Amino acid sequence: MEHSFEPLKNDLIVRAAWGQAVERPPIWVMRQAGRYLPEYHQAKGTRDFFECCRDPEVSSTLTLQPIERFAGLIDAAIIFSDILVIPQAMGMLVEMVDKKGPHFPNPLKSPSDPQYAELMQRHVDVSTELDYVYRAITLTRKKLQGRVPLIGFCGAPWTLFCYMVEGGGSKLFKEVKTWIYKYPDEAKALLQKIAELCVDYLALQVKAGAQLIQVFDSWAGELSPASFKQFSQPYLEYIAKHLPPKLKELGLDPVPMIVFPKGAWYALDAACDMGYNVVGLDWLHAPADAVKTVGDRPIVIQGNADPGVLYGSHASITQVVKEMVEGFGWVTRKKGWIVNLGHGITPFVNPDDLRFFFEEVHRLTKEAQ
Repeated sequence: MEHSFEPLKNDLIVRAAWGQAVERPPIWVMRQAGRYLPEYHQAKGTRDFFECCRDPEVSSTLTLQPIERFAGLIDAAIIFSDILVIPQAMGMLVEMVDKKGPHFPNPLKSPSDPQYAELMQRHVDVSTELDYVYRAITLTRKKLQGRVPLIGFCGAPWTLFCYMVEGGGSKLFKEVKTWIYKYPDEAKALLQKIAELCVDYLALQVKAGAQLIQVFDSWAGELSPASFKQFSQPYLEYIAKHLPPKLKELGLDPVPMIVFPKGAWYALDAACDMGYNVVGLDWLHAPADAVKTVGDRPIVIQGNADPGVLYGSHASITQVVKEMVEGFGWVTRKKGWIVNLGHGITPFVNPDDLRFFFEEVHRLTKEAQ
């Protein structure tokens, strides 16, 4: 089904992500649609989190809230959804527990857990299982009317695998470390299956109207450099390598691809060679060092203000923006940088302080011309 959408009025982030020189660095923030906004709680009502994800009308309303609140200040929308829709599509039960986050009542214990064989053998059709996401994307694209591009996303295989075996967030990562050090081959077989589903899922998001995609490897930093090379990197590379031909097969043009290996600061050099256009940085990187690591490769950097600065004074916010503008070499380069936080915006942030962050990025990059 071909959709007709209004042409983009603001294609800044698309041009920047392809590595072109741009008039100012584009801005968006991870989790910009969500719980720090009072209007989010109003629109969500009594629905639970996953009900919001599964209702295209609600998902699109939530996606648009920051675009409307911060009109003219941000350059992309990101579809309101969750990385854990893939494990759900694979047949695992995931609940969102209030004040605790995602919970798998029946996580994957070991390769001898009957669930493992079921997961490996099950044919997962992401086109039907995740149809609600594509409908939300198409509806959101229509409602955006070309104001800004829409980003689609998925969780990286390693991060999804962590959730599937830990049963939720973790401090020790005991279960997943047991898997990779005790059952590495079985872990890799499942990671590969997840990677293949990610490719299909992202391709169908693009078909539905997503104009860029991001792969969130939120738990990448839990791996040692040697383990990262075995259990994360090959699957991130698989996605980057197989998505463009998959889009071509569907008669679609390529879209910019962003990878975000959070916490894996040691993997920046490797991430620049994985086949993505944009590499997201968390706040553990010094911008100038990151630029040096990228060198003359045509890679765009996204990031990387500490989300915690938004709890601070306006003077602190200004200082952090200044450090990024200088560190990412905006004045001399005029390309290669998409402004973002170094992770998702955290709860209890005052939206007016986020607005100030956006305004300072505009002011200080304009002054730097």
